[in-house]
Amino acid sequence: MDTHTPMPTEPGIPGHDLRHHGDAEVRDDGSALVDLAVNVRADTPPVWLREHIAASLGSLAAYPDGRAARAAVAARHGLPVERVLLTAGAAEAFVLLARALKVRWPVVVHPQFTEPEAALRDAGHSVGRVLLRPADGFRLDPAAVPEEADLVVVGNPTNPTSVLHPADVLAGLARPGRTLVVDEAFMDAVPGEREALAGRTDVPGLVVLRSLTKTWGLAGLRIGYVLAAPETVAELERAQPLWPVSTPALAAAEACVAPRALAEAAHAAHRVAADRAHLVAGLGEFAGAGLRVAGPAEGPFVLVRLPDADAVRRRLRRLGFAVRRGDTFPGLDEEWLRLAVRDRGTSDAFLRALGRATAEAS
Repeated sequence: MDTHTPMPTEPGIPGHDLRHHGDAEVRDDGSALVDLAVNVRADTPPVWLREHIAASLGSLAAYPDGRAARAAVAARHGLPVERVLLTAGAAEAFVLLARALKVRWPVVVHPQFTEPEAALRDAGHSVGRVLLRPADGFRLDPAAVPEEADLVVVGNPTNPTSVLHPADVLAGLARPGRTLVVDEAFMDAVPGEREALAGRTDVPGLVVLRSLTKTWGLAGLRIGYVLAAPETVAELERAQPLWPVSTPALAAAEACVAPRALAEAAHAAHRVAADRAHLVAGLGEFAGAGLRVAGPAEGPFVLVRLPDADAVRRRLRRLGFAVRRGDTFPGLDEEWLRLAVRDRGTSDAFLRALGRATAEAS
């Protein structure tokens, strides 16, 4: 079968472990591993953000009031508040979409973050897959998405491939009667947020998801948001429990979309791009060992293919480094690893460990 062909799957059929995530590589381990498995920016949250969140703790006796945070997110994207829904991380949004929207045939473009498909399966949907090919650089051919799909989910930039799809290609997937979900959880790590669809109101059926946990190191706080047409937002909001986002998370949301934070995030995005280029250059020295970098990478992580990658991953753990296995992503197998971009010193230490790990394999 051509790997561009959508491949329907049924809920409950064993296959890739859709619930495996990068944190599993570092938790429950007695050793102190350098974390290249989780795509959260290192050395975050910054002190000013921690202090801002801490200041909100005096309001914990009151029920959360999300109006100010919602308005701040709306203003950040130039949208009316009716187009914004705050969520407990982007992952909650996938559950809401799966449970609240009436869809007949959802399709997920893979390889990508596995929670959308897991949520759809849990809600009882049969899920179609479009598998992008390494030979094509994991680029999306819009013709591979079946016309009859009434819900399409795609990441941009995509986790784990680090591919940044052109905005016009994604917008071209919109159809009457179709919901187009674009996961932009890592878009603020792209300099200039080029190819972003957040803020667009001219694409019918568009739902954009954003996360504030990656750039700001707030995975433990759970905060993200949905941008969509008011009727879609209202439908998703009805599926939420009361007070779904905590007061500290609301304080974080308001702070992270303020001008100061946007300027800091923009600076961090350029720094990540430079650190990524340094890492990719270092990985190029392992071409003789069969290592290949998927690319061009545009996110705060890179995907690599390496013979005997699973054994190399285990050797790296013994050397003090955790990396993300790739075989839990549909479309990838045990030869793939995902590496989070870190500062140059950390990357250099990792590259030395990678040299030792690959030498053991030869």
